[in-house]
Amino acid sequence: MKCVECHSGVAERVGFPAASKCMLCHREIRKESAAIKALALLPKDPKPFPVERVYRLADFVFFSHARHKDSGIDCAQCHGPVMEREKLKREFPLTMKACVDCHRSREATVLCNACHELNQ
Repeated sequence: MKCVECHSGVAERVGFPAASKCMLCHREIRKESAAIKALALLPKDPKPFPVERVYRLADFVFFSHARHKDSGIDCAQCHGPVMEREKLKREFPLTMKACVDCHRSREATVLCNACHELNQ
């Protein structure tokens, strides 16, 4: 199992797994990392581990990770080399222009209702 399989999956809105699920692999992988040592100390309950949000979209924007993954967009294209980092940082600007430019470069739809709920 790869870490990205744990939290990227094909869910519409991606979250993070419980620390105990992460530790299934991280008992051996990068176990000397300060971040993994801190992860190992978290409670073994089913709650996702606490993270500092890097991306937060406005309430009127809908972003489907599943739709992007199904279109062949790799996580690293927006999130950078996650598996190589101790801490995530914003890699992609959260502007309408950036999203529209990306859609146009991939010949994806730029119709408003693809990302916005127009009745709000």
